[in-house]
Amino acid sequence: MINIYPIGSSSRGNAYHITDNTTPILLDAGLQYKQIQKGLNFKTSQLKGCLISHEHGDHIKAVPDLIRAGIDVYMSQGTKQALDIDNHRIKVIGAKKFFDIGTWKILPFETKHDCQQPLGFYMRNKAGKNLLYATDTFYLKDKFKELNYIMIECNHSRKILNKKVKNGIISPQQKKRIIQTHFGLEQVIKFLKANDLSKVREIHLLHLSDRNSSAKLFKKEIQELTGKMVKVAEE
Repeated sequence: MINIYPIGSSSRGNAYHITDNTTPILLDAGLQYKQIQKGLNFKTSQLKGCLISHEHGDHIKAVPDLIRAGIDVYMSQGTKQALDIDNHRIKVIGAKKFFDIGTWKILPFETKHDCQQPLGFYMRNKAGKNLLYATDTFYLKDKFKELNYIMIECNHSRKILNKKVKNGIISPQQKKRIIQTHFGLEQVIKFLKANDLSKVREIHLLHLSDRNSSAKLFKKEIQELTGKMVKVAEE
């Protein structure tokens, strides 16, 4: 069993607590440290590490405080360089290179975003249960077998974006940038169809846009597509 608890999931800040009841980990740290502490019932010291997907502020805001709290923070070399940060608590990791944190064996993989060396994470614990985490990407080239828990960005839908452009609410250029930097409903559907969902227990939709998404619609469509339990991480 893997427990997933979103502390924040929006452009204002992203952070997710996951645990297999042995090794608790934070996925991204884009909120004020006090918010993360509150979200963890002030048990931050129990964290065994924090994985950072990329260097944008809504994913790294609490990194300095986590370091000061003695928590190891894992990120790509590109993210480290972009943050211009150097500390023994910063652990550089690379795509397709396994590493361990407690009971987790973790495989970073490449994502596509407007930043340096962004990563997603595939994680398997000693009980054989696995989790996929992918956010802030417009494309995922990798395929995965026998996934159990999927945490995936579902930022927008093209139908909503097209309507916003037609009504003059956003420009075609804004629409283009959104599509070229974030995973939308249509990409999520394609990704799920391309992967093995036979053992999936939960699908968590992350990082929904405040203006360009519909939690109710997205949940309904993914549930009807997969027949799986779908949860929407909302702030």
